[in-house]
Amino acid sequence: MRIEHFRIKKMLNVQRSTVIYLVFPESGIGDFHPKPHLCIMREISVCIVDDNKELRSALEEIVSMSDGYKCLGAMSTADEAIRKLPLLNPDVVLMDINLGGGETGIDCVRELKPRMPSTNFMMCTVYEEDEKIFEALNAGASGYILKKTAPNKLLEAIRELYQGGAPMSSQIARKVVAAFQNKPVMGTNGSDLAVLSPREKEILELLSRGLMYKEIAATLFIGQETVRKHVYHVYEKLHVSNRVEAVNKYYGR
Repeated sequence: MRIEHFRIKKMLNVQRSTVIYLVFPESGIGDFHPKPHLCIMREISVCIVDDNKELRSALEEIVSMSDGYKCLGAMSTADEAIRKLPLLNPDVVLMDINLGGGETGIDCVRELKPRMPSTNFMMCTVYEEDEKIFEALNAGASGYILKKTAPNKLLEAIRELYQGGAPMSSQIARKVVAAFQNKPVMGTNGSDLAVLSPREKEILELLSRGLMYKEIAATLFIGQETVRKHVYHVYEKLHVSNRVEAVNKYYGR
């Protein structure tokens, strides 16, 4: 019997880190298959570091109320973050830059990333200056978004970061690209790009423009999982581990 429709029922959290879905296949005439498929999606654990109480609470609420995400904690100072984050060991940390004096969020990332290599740090800030962007990326941040980012885009960025991407707000990505625009593609040696397929080159160019996986998929009329596989192959062939390094290669740095 051809299966055309699905009914999905969310069940419960297993050990507070897994969401279970039962997927009931349906026929075109409305009869459902008696044996549901089991789909398991691991929740992404998130911590928030921001000295603004209202914004910190808003971010905490966005994460906590969204399926597939859980907020492990929110901190307001660098000292608190440095003490608590290694104990909580989240998948993703949303880190503000200005934490109200003393150490900055960039200082936190620089100190914590070597101690928490499996945790992904994403700057969530109002700063758009080139100096702040590159200082944060050099310190170990893998993503950089602005606080004015819409909640749905924020959640997409968290998931993309968790899945190995390096999300940036479009304004930030343009600044990263602008920093290399005086460089020819792959400098004097295009052999690195030559190993990529035409589709992989196309996706790399879209990555350099700051597009997220969902936007690349829509632009190229392919699935997000297909995009993810292409990006994996790009990283593997160029011997890089994130978007920033791939863009550096693309512009010959």
